[in-house]
Amino acid sequence: MSTRRKFIMHSAAAGVLAAAATQFAPTRAASQPRIKRVIRREETVLRLGGFGDNYHMSWAADDRQYVSVCDGAGWIEKPKRVYNSRLWAITGGPQDAAFQDVPGYPDKIYRKDDSLYYNFGTLALDGRIYQFLSAPDQPSTRPDGSVPDRGWLGAKLIYSADNGMTWRNQDGSTPVVWEPVHLRSRQNMVFFEEPQNAFSLLSILQMGRNYEANRDGYVYVYAPNGNTDGTMNELVMFRVPKAHILNRRAYEYFAHLLADGSARWVKEINARGVVHGFPGGWVGKSHYAWHPSVTYNAPLDLYMMANWGMGCSADGDGFGKPSYLGFWTAPHPWGPWTQIHEETVWMPANDPAARAYQPQIAPKWIAADGKSFWLVWTDFQGEKELDKSWKENHLAKEWAQLSDDEFAKAIAMAREYTPYYSFNTQRVDLILA
Repeated sequence: MSTRRKFIMHSAAAGVLAAAATQFAPTRAASQPRIKRVIRREETVLRLGGFGDNYHMSWAADDRQYVSVCDGAGWIEKPKRVYNSRLWAITGGPQDAAFQDVPGYPDKIYRKDDSLYYNFGTLALDGRIYQFLSAPDQPSTRPDGSVPDRGWLGAKLIYSADNGMTWRNQDGSTPVVWEPVHLRSRQNMVFFEEPQNAFSLLSILQMGRNYEANRDGYVYVYAPNGNTDGTMNELVMFRVPKAHILNRRAYEYFAHLLADGSARWVKEINARGVVHGFPGGWVGKSHYAWHPSVTYNAPLDLYMMANWGMGCSADGDGFGKPSYLGFWTAPHPWGPWTQIHEETVWMPANDPAARAYQPQIAPKWIAADGKSFWLVWTDFQGEKELDKSWKENHLAKEWAQLSDDEFAKAIAMAREYTPYYSFNTQRVDLILA
């Protein structure tokens, strides 16, 4: 099993102690079911198409799962453009899933410049959709066309008050503005240049349809504690009352566990503590790993986390080998987290060429008895071959610069060389003791 860092046990100055609600009473831990093992059912793998990655999901009151799609065109059969961020909706279950574009989502066309935003953390709640969009901290290309190492600068918060029809900036203004790096600030970003650039890659706890399994009135949000090996594999988190998601001043940061299993929360981000630690050696030069998916399993009354580490080559390049995959459970959103599964060579469908990443637990696709769920992921295999083919065909690095004929050719090549850069899913079984 992976090594785990000890929880920070010191008190933070100016801390505030929040009593745990009945839903999170410490006595719940004693009744937690013990999971003997986890089985990824390779025979259930489904390739549900689409073109893009990351696929953070939230289950809305209208029974649809809203899914974020990055750096792709989603399920458009003959796309005319590629999006840096786009939102889709899923109806049905994994065997009969149907995907619909959310047309009101603000256009974020993919351009390799300094205005990239990745729509990761997503929450559908009471007719609203909230999204935290992660912002890289550098322009994307050098003069020779190569891609520099890139970390994460912070996150922008946008929302829709009408199930995705129209969208606003955090301050309520419209239309949504995609600020370039030099115009980003604490006025237009919810997190910006925080200590270690923590809270740049955000994931939101999912708690059933319309967040209805929640009882204490808080939304819980997780993130790596930085951009480097040693900080990115540290998990930090904050909570905020559901009615105040747009108000950064209402955020409270996890400080440490208390003896009775509850948590101490603080207002000051510098007094935050580490919720959990993941193994070192899985970050590399990509500065992209350990971005979790956390979902409440109501039938078993436990919190499940899927997380991954980047498989790096000897020189630190990303996707040099298969990724790390782990699953954890906890009695509370803040833990303590117990690892129930580990793979240091994650090969979905037993494919040694797999370069899987960003595992997501689909919040709607949890079995009625809680003993199985469906895991979604993206696979970047074939990316190096695709880059070689692009160069051989003298295609521009920038999608937006391609002619219509070149664009159609590039899409066909991408689908040929990276066939699983798409929405992949499989059933995962929890075997109870």
